[in-house]
Amino acid sequence: MIAISLVLGLLSVTLAARWLHGQEIAGTIDVVVAKRDLPMGTRLQPDMLTTMRWPASAPIDSPVSHLDQAYDRVISMQILKGEPLLKSKLAAMGEIGGLSSVLQEGQRAVTVKVNEIMGVAGFALPGNYVDLMVNTPDGQDNPVSKIVIERIKVLAVAQDVASTENKPRVVNAVTLEVTPEQAEKIDLARSVGTLSLVLRSQVDTRTVSTEGARKTDLLPGTDMARMSSSGKPRAPALSAAHPSGVAARQTVSPTRTATAPPGNTEVIRGLTRTVE
Repeated sequence: MIAISLVLGLLSVTLAARWLHGQEIAGTIDVVVAKRDLPMGTRLQPDMLTTMRWPASAPIDSPVSHLDQAYDRVISMQILKGEPLLKSKLAAMGEIGGLSSVLQEGQRAVTVKVNEIMGVAGFALPGNYVDLMVNTPDGQDNPVSKIVIERIKVLAVAQDVASTENKPRVVNAVTLEVTPEQAEKIDLARSVGTLSLVLRSQVDTRTVSTEGARKTDLLPGTDMARMSSSGKPRAPALSAAHPSGVAARQTVSPTRTATAPPGNTEVIRGLTRTVE
């Protein structure tokens, strides 16, 4: 009886384990995950990926389920260790890797030379968005600073196309993702003036139109601010007491030194006083 009980107990445990394993498989799916951190533009190789069971109760949008679907493909964005590989993160078939694989259709990559200040003190990291500002003389040869292109995505700083840290990095070149028209503007701007980057929020998509900043905006109320664009002094500000801008004439009345005799009339002609 004891032997029969042991056999039945082992059989029950085995059947229960198989049932639980079947339920676990039924509630999960196979997904491909990264074995280590993979930077943007990496061509995937067999030693970089593995498969794992993913709960079906936490669905993933378009996951890669087989390793054969990922080999020799290029990723268009950074993938961290243990992160599921999505089809949307794979570049188009035929890409050989590198920076060109992360460009969106119709976009171009242009590199801008910067220094510590122009590069937003090193905080222009891959994936950030910046505005491009140029300092150049205007039509009257007066210096003006103006934002010419807004919300440009930073593709790479120096030679790195991905960054896992938010620490500043002082570099001498930043690569931006732009349209062909924006690339032409950048090429012209750096030939006629000095370029600077202005860091902006990731979620800020508003377009702002400005007139640019000039010396007169920096020194309001000074003689320089009163100079017009042609180099001539501006007209003085209108007087609040005299809206026409014409200064009131000051009438100088001579001081009466004596009282006119009764019956005579005192006549003042200019500065001459007579009694008639």
